[in-house]
Amino acid sequence: MQNIHQQSRRNFLSNTAKLTAGSALMASAMASAASISIRANNPPTQCADLNSIKSINAPHYLLRNVRLEDGFEREGETVIATKTSLYQLEINNGKIVAIQPANTAADNTLPTFDARGLLLLPATRDMHIHLDKTFYGGPWQAPRPRKGKTIMDMIAREQVLIPKLLPTSVEHAEAIIGLLHSKGTTVARSHCNIDPVSGLKSLEHLQIALEKHKADFSCEIVAFPQHGLLHSHVDGLMREAMQMGVQYVGGLDPTNVDGAMEKSLDAMFQIAIDSQKGVDIHLHETSPAGVAAVKYMIKTVEQNPQLQGKVTLSHGFALSTLHDAELDAVIDGLARQQFSVASTVPIGKLAMPLPQLSEKGVVVMTGTDSVIDHWSPFGTGSMLEKANLYAQLYGNSDEFGLTRSLAIATGNVLPLDDSGKRQWPAVNDNAEMILVDASCSAEAVARISPVKATFHQGRLVFGSIQKV
Repeated sequence: MQNIHQQSRRNFLSNTAKLTAGSALMASAMASAASISIRANNPPTQCADLNSIKSINAPHYLLRNVRLEDGFEREGETVIATKTSLYQLEINNGKIVAIQPANTAADNTLPTFDARGLLLLPATRDMHIHLDKTFYGGPWQAPRPRKGKTIMDMIAREQVLIPKLLPTSVEHAEAIIGLLHSKGTTVARSHCNIDPVSGLKSLEHLQIALEKHKADFSCEIVAFPQHGLLHSHVDGLMREAMQMGVQYVGGLDPTNVDGAMEKSLDAMFQIAIDSQKGVDIHLHETSPAGVAAVKYMIKTVEQNPQLQGKVTLSHGFALSTLHDAELDAVIDGLARQQFSVASTVPIGKLAMPLPQLSEKGVVVMTGTDSVIDHWSPFGTGSMLEKANLYAQLYGNSDEFGLTRSLAIATGNVLPLDDSGKRQWPAVNDNAEMILVDASCSAEAVARISPVKATFHQGRLVFGSIQKV
C-alpha cells in the first residue's frame, strides 16, 4: 500500500484525464470559432472533390502550396505572431530534396499534389504507449473500478484479462496504429508485456502487427515485465525477448512490485548490459524509495558507461517530490548520464519538473500510455493534445511559448529556432510530416488543430491530398 505522501499512478491518470477532457472540449469550441475567423479571410484550405486522393504511389513528386513558418513577428522583444508563406516541396524516396517558393515554375514531368495552404509541421512521436493490450478496435469497454485497488490488485486482474485479449491483439494493435496516423504520429515506442500468462505471445503478436505496417509506421519495442521482473520470475523470458528484435529492457516499480529495489534494478540493468540493449523503466513510486531508485539508476549508469544515453525514465513521478538543491542535483545527474524522460504530462497535486529537465539537457518525450484498456479509457493518441497540456501546465500561453511546447510532441523538432530562423524543413530532411488546418504551430498547439494528412517517409498514410 502506498502511504499518504505517495502520488499513485491512478491519481496522476485520473487528474490528467479530467484536465484532458476539459481541454479537449474547450479546444473543440475554440477551434470552431477560429475556423470561422480564418475562413472569413482566406479561401478554404481543403474540400472534397474528384481530384482528392488517399495514397501517393510515386516515390518522386511535388507538393505545392504548402504553408511553412518563416519567422517571428515582434513587438519590441516580444513575439506576437508567426510569419508564414506558401512553398513547393519536392519529395524523392522519402526525402525532402528541394524547397522553393510557391510561384516557382513546376516540373511538369513529376506528379504534383496541392496542399491548398495547409500548414506543414513535423510528424509527431508517441514515445510511451502499450500497443499490445487494448480494448481499442473492439466494442466499448470501460475499465473496472480502481478505487481501493493497489498495483498488485491490478496485476492480478491483468493476469485474468490477458488471455482474453490475445486472440484479437494483432487487430487491436493495428487499430491503434490507424488512430495514431490520424493524429499525426508516424513513430512510436511501445511497451509489450513479458509475463508468465502470455509468455512471449504478446510480443509475437505485436511484431506481426508492426510487420504489416512496416511501410507506414516505425516502432521500437520495450520488453515490459508488467507483473514484476522478480515477482513474476521472468528473467529468462526477458532474455529470450532480447533475441527477438526488441530494442529496450523494461522494468517496473522495483520497491512496490518487486520488493527489492537494488536487486530488481541490478537484474534489469544486467539484462541490458548482456544483450547490449537500452533500458526504459516504468517508475510510478513517489515515496522516498522512488527517489532512491532514481539516484541508484544514475549511479549504476555512471559505473557502466556503455549505458550512457540508453536509459529512459518513464513517468518518474518521484521527481515531482523533489525541490531546490536536491532536485537540481538529481537533474544534473540525469543530464550527465544522458537519461531521457518519457512523460504523459500528468496533472496532479505534484507537478513534474519537465521544463527544468529540458533546460538542463535531459531529452523529454511524451506519449499516450493507455488508449482504452483496463488501466484507463482516456487516451486519445494525440501528441498535439499532449503539447497543449504541456503549454497549459507550464504557462506557455503566448505565441512563443506555444511554439516551444510543440517540441515535446515531435522529438524536439521545431519549424523555427528560438531566434525565429527556420530550421525545419530543410533539404535532405526525412519527409516525416503532417498537414494541419492551422495558420501556425502556436495555433495548432493551442487549438489542437485537426490533422488533415500524415506522411511517413514521403508516403501518404492518413488523410487525403489534391492531385493537380
